[in-house]
Amino acid sequence: MEYRRIKDQDKDEDIVHDDVESLHGKHNSGYTHDMVALGGNSVDHTKWKRKSVVTLALTLLTSSQAILIVWSKRAGKYEYSVTTANFLVEALKCTLSLAALTRIWRNEGVTEDNRLNTSWDEVGVYPIPAALYLIKNLLQYYIFAYVDAPGYQILKNFNIISTGVLYRIILKRKLSEIQWAAFILLCAGCTTAQLNSNSDQVLQTPFQGWVMAIIMALLSGFAGVYTEAIIKKRPSRNINVQNFWLYVCGMAFNAIAIVVQDFDAVMNKGFFHGYSLITVLMILNHALR
Repeated sequence: MEYRRIKDQDKDEDIVHDDVESLHGKHNSGYTHDMVALGGNSVDHTKWKRKSVVTLALTLLTSSQAILIVWSKRAGKYEYSVTTANFLVEALKCTLSLAALTRIWRNEGVTEDNRLNTSWDEVGVYPIPAALYLIKNLLQYYIFAYVDAPGYQILKNFNIISTGVLYRIILKRKLSEIQWAAFILLCAGCTTAQLNSNSDQVLQTPFQGWVMAIIMALLSGFAGVYTEAIIKKRPSRNINVQNFWLYVCGMAFNAIAIVVQDFDAVMNKGFFHGYSLITVLMILNHALR
């Protein structure tokens, strides 16, 4: 009896010990699960925070673009050469792309996908979008002879409309009914926002401003869709390689524009004649946007 009692006590102690270990294991398992969950939430929060910062930065850059262009004027005109400003924008973009590629080469090495291939098959597709962007970027300076900064921001929404329509036509990408409705509402909003109730004129923006805005929207949309088609045709190519060649072509076309339009002014007054702090900020804005 004494032996059985002692054995029963040992069995009870083992049960209690097992229960304690089971509870301890469950506690550790729950703690580990909570830590993993907290780690996942922390990563998600970091990603959300990063996306919010990028979105806010892009919003500020886009909204300040027109203001900086208007502020860069003196006595209602540009004292600097707009072609040299565009050239510097393309040069800065090209430098940033090359810096990104250099970092990739240092970390991953040079591969077939990130190599700067100089063959015509590689480079020959970029002059078309580069030329379109050149014309569009020059027009954005001259349109301010007909519109103010708020009006420009409103008319600039036509870029979204033209891009969506061209995506449907060229890339055969179907748009949902909601997207079509959004385009129609955006177009109606751009038009009604320009209605002038305090004047005999129906619209605040002159006809020339509308024409330039529509041309800019078509150029920007077509160039964007064309570039997207190039990227889809070569999905494995590093995006920085494609951007580099696009900006190199842009620099070449802007150099031609300088020679054709502002050669005498640049030779007599200098490349940076008329530049100010606002001009520098405008160039940085264009390059980072």
